[in-house]
Parts: sequence; C-alpha cells; structure tokens
Amino acid sequence: MKDLFSLKGRVALVTGGSRGIGAMIVQGFLEHGCSRVYITARKAAQCDAAAKELSEYGECISLPGDVSTTEGIAVLAAQIAEREERLDILVNNAGAAWGAEFDTFPESGWDKVVDLNLKTPFFLTQALAPQLRAAGASGHLAKVINIASVDGISINQMETYSYAGSKAGLIHMTKRMALRLAKDNIIVSAIAPGAFASEMNKAARDHGDAIAPMIPAGRIGTPEDMAGAAIYLASRAGDYVVGSTLIVDGGVTYAR
Repeated sequence: MKDLFSLKGRVALVTGGSRGIGAMIVQGFLEHGCSRVYITARKAAQCDAAAKELSEYGECISLPGDVSTTEGIAVLAAQIAEREERLDILVNNAGAAWGAEFDTFPESGWDKVVDLNLKTPFFLTQALAPQLRAAGASGHLAKVINIASVDGISINQMETYSYAGSKAGLIHMTKRMALRLAKDNIIVSAIAPGAFASEMNKAARDHGDAIAPMIPAGRIGTPEDMAGAAIYLASRAGDYVVGSTLIVDGGVTYAR
C-alpha cells in the first residue's frame, strides 16, 4: 500500500506539456518517480525552455512538433520508438479552443479544434500502441489519460461549439477505447478539469480571484490538484478506473 501512488521507473509522454495543465502533470509525474517524461508542443523554443525548467524535478525531454496532423503524429511516434521500447504513460493533453457566435462560427474553428482535441488522442494512442502494449506486458498496467473538460459534461454559456463537442466526444471515446485496450493491459481514463490557470483558460489565469466565488470550492484549481488527479490515474492506485472521467473542478459541474 505504501507504493500505491508511486511512478518509480515509469516513462511518460505528455502532449502539450510545456505549459498550463500539461506542465502541472509533468512536474507531478517527475516528483513521484517517473524516470523520464517527454513533452511535446508546437513551438520548439517554448517546448525546449519548459523541458529545461521542468528538469529541476527529474529528466524531462523536449520533442517539439505539431500533433494536430497525422504526419506530425507519425513523426512523434517514430521519435518515441527510437528512444523507448515501452511507454508506460501517455497523457493526451494538447488541445485548442475557439469561440464565435453561432451564425458566424467558421469551419476553420471547427476543424482546428476537433482535429486536435478528438482526432489526435485516438491516432496518437494508435501510433504508440506497440510501446504501450510492451509496458503493459512488463509487470504493471500501461496508462492512457485523456484530458477532457467540464465543458464536455455541462454547459458553458460561451459559444465554443467545437470545443464543447470535441470534449464530450473525447469523454465518450475514452469509454470505447478503454474497453478495447484493457485486454492489452492498457487502461484508458480521462480527467475533466474545471478552472485552472492555463493559456487556454485565460479567465482563471488572469482573474482567478474574481471567478473564485462562482466555484463551490471557493478557488480555482492549483497545480497540486491537477497533478494529484493525474498521479492517481497513472499509478497503481488507478488501475481499476477503466473508461471513467475524473471531474476535477471544485464543484462547478454540479453548480451549473
């Protein structure tokens, strides 16, 4: 029981790991024993700088690239395959949002968001399946954690149609993937974050004190809140959580 939340010796990949929720998860993984955590982000300089900063907690390796395309996914999968025989943890965190009124919502705002938020998690997991299966055969379960959103569960009044739709789809796809991959010793689950200070959630990042009264917990989420959820699912403690989405939002979903 004392090692229930340990990630000692595990190798992880966190997409969108250079900032925000991704960086919170990376730090938590490293502090709880991961031997290496790879991060990817579209902007190479930012990804490299984040890896250098996060290496204060353990080995963090930058693999910049654009995973919103199948070509980018193939490049990243090849880079991981060159470096690792197994991948213990995959966190599909990279995401995008788009807001526009219903009558003027553009196709570009649909395709960009749905491709990255829904298509990429599926095809990246597919591309890394050999390394995940190898981890699942090594004595512990491999883990895939999809980062969804409370906006895929309850309604945000902002007109972010493709974002809400993609996150709702990701939550349902998590269930379908989980049923298929469990037999390969790969456990798929998801996290639905609420208000955390991130590039995407500018309100929480810039006006946390102002929105805190609207959250039942009375505050926005902290790095420890997000890291704790991810560590739970990635470790032995979360082995029996199959296909479920863990809501980490301070009660916002129910308050809505």
